[in-house]
Amino acid sequence: MFNLDTHEIEKMGANHTCTEIHHQPEVWKEWVTEFFKNKERYNEFLESIYQKHPHVRVILTGAGTSAFVGDTLAPELNRLNKDHVHFEAVPTTNIVSNPTAYLQAETPTIMVSFARSGNSPESVATVELGQKLIKNFYQVVITCNKEGQLAQNIRNDNNSILLLMPEKSNDKSLAMTSSFSTMMLAAYQLFNPQPFTGEETTKVISNAEQLRESVADQVDDILNFDFNRIIYLGSGLLGQLAHEASLKMLELTAGNVVALYESSLGFRHGPKSIVNNQSLVVVFLSSNAYTRKYDLDILKELASANNGMKVIAVTEKIDDEVKKLADWVISVNFNGEALATDLELGFLYIMFAQVLAMKKSMKLGITPDNPSPDGTINRVVQGVTIHDYEG
Repeated sequence: MFNLDTHEIEKMGANHTCTEIHHQPEVWKEWVTEFFKNKERYNEFLESIYQKHPHVRVILTGAGTSAFVGDTLAPELNRLNKDHVHFEAVPTTNIVSNPTAYLQAETPTIMVSFARSGNSPESVATVELGQKLIKNFYQVVITCNKEGQLAQNIRNDNNSILLLMPEKSNDKSLAMTSSFSTMMLAAYQLFNPQPFTGEETTKVISNAEQLRESVADQVDDILNFDFNRIIYLGSGLLGQLAHEASLKMLELTAGNVVALYESSLGFRHGPKSIVNNQSLVVVFLSSNAYTRKYDLDILKELASANNGMKVIAVTEKIDDEVKKLADWVISVNFNGEALATDLELGFLYIMFAQVLAMKKSMKLGITPDNPSPDGTINRVVQGVTIHDYEG
């Protein structure tokens, strides 16, 4: 897998991480089959809420990578849905410490909890606060662990539904990879009001299968550049996806690579000062013709700099202009048939970022499955005290 033999993967402590990145297309297929079986029940649950209330607020929440699922999804779900349903991404880490700033007592609310384990203290506490403060409160729990507290707490609750991800998505490694992408796929399908046929997902899966077989050659070439800083850029939801991409590099290299994210336009407003001759800048290019102009503008600006940095353009299709501007171009569409949205591209873009982070970790002599053996960070966060909220 990814130009690594079994001995090398085991020696470097990368077995879980490598497998979990590689098997994402299979996990997505498994989830699509499960979704087809239950989509009528899911639709009935949502429609019963929508018909009961003239306005519904949907809070997409989680902690860390789980929060970034909601950040990435919110722009697309708001674009797709009618005005009476509004999506907001708010991390559990914000809600727990400032509940009245984010929870509106009089607004009917569906809280969507994204969770790999379902045991993070902030996630459990956020639901308890929602139940306490919001009059018309509903839950969607999207988790990879059927034994987790979030999943167990909604048993026999008619105002809640559970979307349980395939067992393989419950990543055993410290960093979330297949859990992130599968939960994002699940919520996208659940809240997409357009009839679900699986056709677009099938295209994403097909391209992912081909990307995982080819991307390692390009990543290995990129790693010949000895970077210690990486900046991910994108516009719209791809700018939010950049947050997850940067976190993967930070986690898997145990902080040895400084990782930043920003929007393509926002990068000029201060963050650009981080760039030096050991920097790698990755631009996630939008497929939207208008938005792409801004991505290309920053790509041109970066290409004209003479400071020793290197630039990667991640794009659906390679074109001559992008080839001239970037040191490396990662194309994620192998089939010729265009993908419908930037969100669908995002499933492929993040796979590239995951592979780059894993292989950089290994090059630095760090074990990707457990890049924090001293316990600085953990698979399920430790050391959080949840204080009683009296109101």
